[in-house]
Amino acid sequence: MEEPLIISNTPIPRGKTTRLDLAIAKLPSHTQIEIPVIISRAKREGPTMLLLSGVHGDEINGIEIVRRLIDQKLTKPSAGTVICIPVLNVFGFINYTREVPGGKDVNRSFPGQKRGSLASRVAYNLMKEIIPHVDYVLDFHTGAESRSNFPQVRGMLKDERVVELAKVFGAPFIINSPIRSSSLRKEVVKKNVPMLLFEGGESMRFDERAIQAGMNGAVRVMNHLGMTHAQADEMTSEPVTFNESKWIRARSSGLFHSKVKNGAEVTNRQEIGFITDPYATFRTRVRATASGHVIGLNHKPVVSQGDALFHIAY
Repeated sequence: MEEPLIISNTPIPRGKTTRLDLAIAKLPSHTQIEIPVIISRAKREGPTMLLLSGVHGDEINGIEIVRRLIDQKLTKPSAGTVICIPVLNVFGFINYTREVPGGKDVNRSFPGQKRGSLASRVAYNLMKEIIPHVDYVLDFHTGAESRSNFPQVRGMLKDERVVELAKVFGAPFIINSPIRSSSLRKEVVKKNVPMLLFEGGESMRFDERAIQAGMNGAVRVMNHLGMTHAQADEMTSEPVTFNESKWIRARSSGLFHSKVKNGAEVTNRQEIGFITDPYATFRTRVRATASGHVIGLNHKPVVSQGDALFHIAY
């Protein structure tokens, strides 16, 4: 007999959609902060998929992707279970920041501690209440402030299951991404659960191309797993896979001008931008350090020495 799904001491029945609120901590005003979790279960058995966003509070494209999937009822499966967490880092979301108050990054706080820092408590609750129940994870992210990521999925490509899901997802780029210490992905991989991380757009700014890419990708993956039969846009081209990526940084401070668009193909030593001063006394060329594609681009017109300008995958 199948074991019942119980999250936060609440049984989740088949054939229904249930909303839970995971209590994490209180604000200084003593207002309780809770993480809403929406669970939709089909009557038929099948895999359990976690659609997660808002690990960083200002990454609103990921949040909007999961919100639209819920709003359009694309998360109601015909088989299995879909667990949606549109905003994991509620504290960062209400403060328009990447981190929680105190400056800690939730995605560098896993597996977390019950009585640890605020970021650690958020991580602990996700690991305790949600992750033990899931078979697959799609984690939606957005680029940093003034840095836009071209739609892409990242994962450990030595895992054939991850490669299969990445190709099905259908984002323009697939990036082999090493595991980072204390990250959610490290803990999920340790549990042998396939996980894809989607990146698209920049923080605090909607990017419709990235949102549509994330939504279509999620639907394609759920369709592939036999959980749903929803319609998704056809892929315009096969995803391009890269094993490495690196940032090109500013060698001088000044006014930054890009000569290529995000997603563009570039060749080694190609001039892809330049930096000047406000007085037209110097001009420094920015050249590609490898042949590949631009997967991330800094939109700040004023940069300092060492700032990340172009993210090149090769």
